[in-house]
Amino acid sequence: MATAVDAVDIAGKPITPKGGGLWRYVLIRFFLIIPTVFILVTVVFFLMRITGDPITAALGGRLPPDQLAERIAQAGYDRPLIVQYLDYLGGVFRGDFGTTLTDNRPVIEILLQYGSATLELAFYALIVAFLIGIPFGLLAAAKRDRWPDAVARVSAILAYATPIFFVAILLKLFFSVWLGWFPVAGRASTRTELLLIRLDNPTGIYLIDAIRLGSPAAVGDVLWHAVLPGLALGLLTAGVFLRLVRTNVIGTLGAQYVTSARSRGVGEYRLLTKHAYRPALIPIVTVIGLQIALLLSGAVLTETSFEWKGIGFQLSEYLKARDFVAVQGIVILIAVVVAVTNFIVDVAAAFIDPRVRY
Repeated sequence: MATAVDAVDIAGKPITPKGGGLWRYVLIRFFLIIPTVFILVTVVFFLMRITGDPITAALGGRLPPDQLAERIAQAGYDRPLIVQYLDYLGGVFRGDFGTTLTDNRPVIEILLQYGSATLELAFYALIVAFLIGIPFGLLAAAKRDRWPDAVARVSAILAYATPIFFVAILLKLFFSVWLGWFPVAGRASTRTELLLIRLDNPTGIYLIDAIRLGSPAAVGDVLWHAVLPGLALGLLTAGVFLRLVRTNVIGTLGAQYVTSARSRGVGEYRLLTKHAYRPALIPIVTVIGLQIALLLSGAVLTETSFEWKGIGFQLSEYLKARDFVAVQGIVILIAVVVAVTNFIVDVAAAFIDPRVRY
């Protein structure tokens, strides 16, 4: 079987692609996380200081001026801004994100307690996105320019463009209030939560903790509560996946090797599922990092709508209380998660498609 001829220079020697291979690419992408996080921490810090110091923002008007000034001095917010920035930067590198103003808790404790709930919700949303986006994207490509394709494309646009809180309201109204199939809010019933609290060293991810508990009823209860929140958030990403799969499968179906296979009598179903499906997944892998950022931003509205007590729910509560210390820590955590996720996705894409490395 004939193989492609390698590129050669004028002297007839093979040309080695520049870039140093996979491990050099991975190292470069890893070290890029550091300046990315540094820039994000800096931007968030100074944006939070535009309105003044956090003490005045949270407690201004509630305390007499002398007590307010005393609290500001105790917290060190009367120092020059650059000194506060350097002090905060040092704390971040030590894992100290400060203490919340409203409930006097370390921000890192808030992140550890509620971050797992948001991670669990994002996992459910990605499952929904894959289960809806990929099959319907394949269907739209197979039925190109026919009514299934038109319906799929319009649905994808609606899923992406409709505000999450509106989708959440519709889902709750239809499936919870009218039909009574799913619970209106929460991560689990009160009985299940009491059982999970008694578990030694809980992970905070209810599904894992319910499995550890060994109770099928608890597992079912957790999953039942996750259906509507996961669907509301997952539809947002499903629309993106659907359009990506459709576009790339249509492009692959027009490739020369697919045309050759079709001329040999290979059926359309096999062409779609064996020849065009896998190449179409590469773009999805490369955009998952961007979709994680979209999911985390959407989690704020989803968690608030369903009272899913995760980072997004806590962020909205601290915003209402104008607790900028807590808001700053949560936003930085989300930024770090997005940066690390993009690194993982870039490495995965480099393994799947060697062209990414150069």
